[in-house]
Amino acid sequence: MNPVRPPVFEARNLQVIKGGSLILDVPSLVISEGEILVLIGPNGAGKSTLLQTLAALQTPSRGEILFRGQKIGADVPVLQYRRRLAMILQEPLLFDTTVYHNVASGLKIRGMKRNEIDAIVANTLDRFRITHLKNRSARTLSGGEARRTSIARAFATNPEILLLDEPFSALDPMIRETLIEDLEKVLHETRITTIFVTHDRMEALRLASRLGVMNAGKILQIDLTSEVLHRPANEFVASLVGFETILGGEVIRRDNETFVASVSGREIEAIGDAVVGEKVSLCIRPENVTLLTTASANPRNAINAFEGTVEKVTHMGSFRKVQLNCGLQLNTYITNNSFEALSLSKGTKVVVSLRPTDIHVVRQKGRLSFGT
Repeated sequence: MNPVRPPVFEARNLQVIKGGSLILDVPSLVISEGEILVLIGPNGAGKSTLLQTLAALQTPSRGEILFRGQKIGADVPVLQYRRRLAMILQEPLLFDTTVYHNVASGLKIRGMKRNEIDAIVANTLDRFRITHLKNRSARTLSGGEARRTSIARAFATNPEILLLDEPFSALDPMIRETLIEDLEKVLHETRITTIFVTHDRMEALRLASRLGVMNAGKILQIDLTSEVLHRPANEFVASLVGFETILGGEVIRRDNETFVASVSGREIEAIGDAVVGEKVSLCIRPENVTLLTTASANPRNAINAFEGTVEKVTHMGSFRKVQLNCGLQLNTYITNNSFEALSLSKGTKVVVSLRPTDIHVVRQKGRLSFGT
């Protein structure tokens, strides 16, 4: 049995109001020791405002924040609290000095001895693979090098909490990938409690032990990453975590664990508790759409098999995104080899197949039902 981890942060009835508008509304948020919480959402969702409020850089209009059970500002002075965390912003904001002195800056402020500083800086530079940059001026660094230096500076002070606000958004894909890989390794080694804000789903899935989805200043769903990924609470969350097709329909009949919904004149079978007459949203990932040519498949009497046409093909590098019209608008991804083998192009007649267990159902009554 895993021990219950004590909360590091606890937000209660947290609100931020600007210009008469409510831009952040979080009734409750608890973050446990050693957790990596990633918050995703579109621009303007309130992610950065929440992060700044938790960092005591933004004063909440209402509510309170507790750090290890003590109220920030009342029981714990704000300055003392800030010294126990590190925050990494979108821009590196390095000092105009060497990489060594940037990484050592927080340690010097804490009054540590030179030999201790040297040891910590050397270890941190090695962790983030920038030892060779030790004596370089921050002015001469590339974007990726500057980002590594800013992250190393944050880790050097061994903070109790690490806050990251879209730190990789301006980096090239290859540089971003290697840096995320290094950050992922260090986070799991250090077990620092971390809150990471991003609009990039793949970054979130790489790093999160728990995932929160935000929009319009609210947290719509927060849970274990696998739970949010496979059991989205509503259509908005579903679209953000990879369900590219969301079809609205009405249940027309039931049979034990399955039901059939009418969607744009098509009948689709899915698994769940929805009742006859109920409105549902059927959420489908592109990787769960099976595509065959009409020559190799017979859709008659098959469950969730529909004849259709290829409407658009988009080259995505190692795979193709294929948009289909089978009376329903569906997207699927297929490898380049499969694309060539099926001789697909715009206008090709195909058969589309969906397994009932791969369809995730959001019930319009506010309850949820999912395929297994």
